[in-house]
Amino acid sequence: MGRIIARTLLLLGVALVLVACSATRVAYNQAPNFAYWRIDGFVDFTDTQSPQARQELDRFFAWHRRAELPLYAERLAQWQALALKDITPEQACTEFEAVRDSLRRMTEQGLEPLTALALQLGPQQLEHLKRHQAKGDETFEKDFVRGSPAQRLDRRMDRAIDRYETLYGALNAGQRDLLQAGLQRSPWDPQRSFAERQRRQAALLQTIRDIQASHGAAFSSTANGARKPPPQAVAAVRTWSQRLLDSPTPGYAAYSASLVREGCAQFAQLHNSTSPEQRAHAVGVLKGYEADMRALVAQD
Repeated sequence: MGRIIARTLLLLGVALVLVACSATRVAYNQAPNFAYWRIDGFVDFTDTQSPQARQELDRFFAWHRRAELPLYAERLAQWQALALKDITPEQACTEFEAVRDSLRRMTEQGLEPLTALALQLGPQQLEHLKRHQAKGDETFEKDFVRGSPAQRLDRRMDRAIDRYETLYGALNAGQRDLLQAGLQRSPWDPQRSFAERQRRQAALLQTIRDIQASHGAAFSSTANGARKPPPQAVAAVRTWSQRLLDSPTPGYAAYSASLVREGCAQFAQLHNSTSPEQRAHAVGVLKGYEADMRALVAQD
């Protein structure tokens, strides 16, 4: 469950500052509903679980608005200054780590309610989750594993161009060539990444089964009415979530680190090729999101 909420929150939180959307504030205000339906797609909430899940999500996003959005606004202001200068791969990686730190904080904040939900999932819901994982695997294979190397590169190029053009506006032919060369140099191995994806999914199901076998559905309540699962169960889910970023698979940590380094180098190279007009476009995009973040905080 940690990965479900982490990906949802990354989409709704950090990624909101990177993806063009003229209705960012409306989208964020609808985030609890979006997150509810996303998680429901994975586990198929029962009538009993549904109201509690909505309450937990409301609590989470109240915290997120209060604690994380001001940090996003500050980071966006810093990115505007960086956008006007050339940057090094090391600077790009520093900003990447700041985003990853935010993801860690969000995951930690969601651990108790996610553990509480995991303890209540029935056998049919676990089967539903397993089927959803298999469906996601099919999509991953279609997008990243199947086809010739040239076809896979074309699909990656399309995604990368969309991301960069969101920030900088239209890329010129030379910049597209730079981007393609960077993707061709990347150590990314779709088969290896797919195997890690499946390891994480299997570990999630096993973790849920283990904590259910050890702790049942025993809860205490906090002052605000939240469900508080046994600390040992939370610790088990925390261990699983930590292994999303620090895989126990031999050699995978070094592989993951190499992907990050190459991604930082690629971003710095492409950024340093941008024109004054493209950098001004980036500043405008980032400034708009900074204003959105500050407005959302003020609504609290």
